[in-house]
Amino acid sequence: MLGVIGGSGLYDIEGIEDRRAVQVQSPFGAPSDAITVGRLGGIDIAFLPRHGAGHRLSPTDINYRANIDALKRLGVTDILSMSACGSFREGLPPGTFVIVDQFIDRTFAREKSFFGKGLVAHVSVADPVCTRLGDLVEEAGDFAEVTLHRGGTYLAMEGPQFSTRAESHLYRSWGCDVIGMTNMPEAKLAREAEICYASVAMVTDFDCWHEQHGAVEVAAIVEVMHRNAQAARSLVKGIAPLLAANRPHVCPHGCDRALEHALITPPEARDPVLVARLDAVAGRLLG
Repeated sequence: MLGVIGGSGLYDIEGIEDRRAVQVQSPFGAPSDAITVGRLGGIDIAFLPRHGAGHRLSPTDINYRANIDALKRLGVTDILSMSACGSFREGLPPGTFVIVDQFIDRTFAREKSFFGKGLVAHVSVADPVCTRLGDLVEEAGDFAEVTLHRGGTYLAMEGPQFSTRAESHLYRSWGCDVIGMTNMPEAKLAREAEICYASVAMVTDFDCWHEQHGAVEVAAIVEVMHRNAQAARSLVKGIAPLLAANRPHVCPHGCDRALEHALITPPEARDPVLVARLDAVAGRLLG
């Protein structure tokens, strides 16, 4: 089942058949909104607008744990994350879609793990996205006629303010390619939930480092965002049939087995309350 998390400007996916809105109850709280489920391109699909209908939630206010837990409860096996971002590179102008492969997490006001006191787990996020899904996104880009760039480091900032000019230059010096506010801890939580995850960062602006473009202006971002959203819908329509035809039983990169050696707390010392909350995320091992 393909789960699509829509970022700024992407609040719906056209062409979903047998669609219905589902309110999923999560022990981690309320997801961003009702989840639209149905069929697209021969595969089951679940669409969740990250910021909620009407863009009600700031990046900090999003309940990332509830979002990932809810998608897992619905049976999602693969997540395609779409998000607006700024660019740190001349070669990644507005309108470019970047298939992200690395992250630097600078967020600080968010719950970043399903695990904690009473049940400790440490998953590897050395390679935080699924290469197999990235390959399918790249292939679907031809169908969607989207300008895709394969590979890039995403700097996740807390927000909701945009960068200072000094920060923008610093992140460029670190080798970052794009900057956004929402892919962390989302990617980490998807790994904990053993869901394959791919991130497509949709460039809307040059942040504020670019001398010829000046400060980030929301009005200009919104204009590009609307154009990107239509291209994103085409990309989702392209990847759905590819995933339906090429989904292996197990992920060759081990995304769906990330917890097998991650649980540190022995069974006799685990908090039963936390174990119960993890029935969807880690039920495969805790059940």
